[in-house]
Amino acid sequence: MSRIRGAFARGKAFIGFVTGGDPSVAASERFIRELIRAGADLVEIGVPFSDPIAEGEVIQRANGRALAAGVTLDALFGLVLRLRRDFDTPLVFLTYLNPVFRYGYRAFFERCRESGADGVIIPDLPYEESFEVKRAARLFGVDLISLVAPTSAERVRKIARDADGFLYIVSSMGVTGVRSEITTDVVAIASAAREVSDVPRAVGFGIGTPERAREMSAMADGVIVGSAIVRVIERRGEDAAADVYAFARKIREAIDEG
Repeated sequence: MSRIRGAFARGKAFIGFVTGGDPSVAASERFIRELIRAGADLVEIGVPFSDPIAEGEVIQRANGRALAAGVTLDALFGLVLRLRRDFDTPLVFLTYLNPVFRYGYRAFFERCRESGADGVIIPDLPYEESFEVKRAARLFGVDLISLVAPTSAERVRKIARDADGFLYIVSSMGVTGVRSEITTDVVAIASAAREVSDVPRAVGFGIGTPERAREMSAMADGVIVGSAIVRVIERRGEDAAADVYAFARKIREAIDEG
């Protein structure tokens, strides 16, 4: 069993997100360690990019801070390598296609394997155009994780049939960020995916409180919390580790209660 599949084998998975290098690579490493200590089953590491079109204001600002600090992909590969020495927790990059293209598909996924990164999420890579990238990812044993948005059931089934790692269900149209209400029929999307694949299904976008995490955990196999964690980091900067742990622990407990 892969590390990503293993993250869903113990019950409903809690997936936490941080922007790599916000406000520094060393700080990001501390925050990720605290997420894992608090009970995160998988951690997404955002690769800073100048035009993160799927991100709301909170993560956009985090990207800007990380880029201003001079963060590079190689620095983030080094971060994953250090974490892998101490943890078996799956680590997944969230990046846009341009940094992967510039690095070179084969070179990028080879570095993922060497560092111990388990998967990659690329929000601006449409499923219909993903096959060259997926081929390179599979060559090096890295999961290219697919996203499904609120759309037709048949399109969900098509993407789910070919999904690796886990299926990322986008709970709301638009960009990332905490929402006061989620009106998407997450259950219908998850059910359509389950009809054709046993790949785990995790819900993200708009989940920012323990109560919302508990609610969403009843509808899928895992819950992704991103902007709310990044907002904690934005408030406290380099000193955010304790607050990251405390917030993540509340999310973990809420999911377990659900």
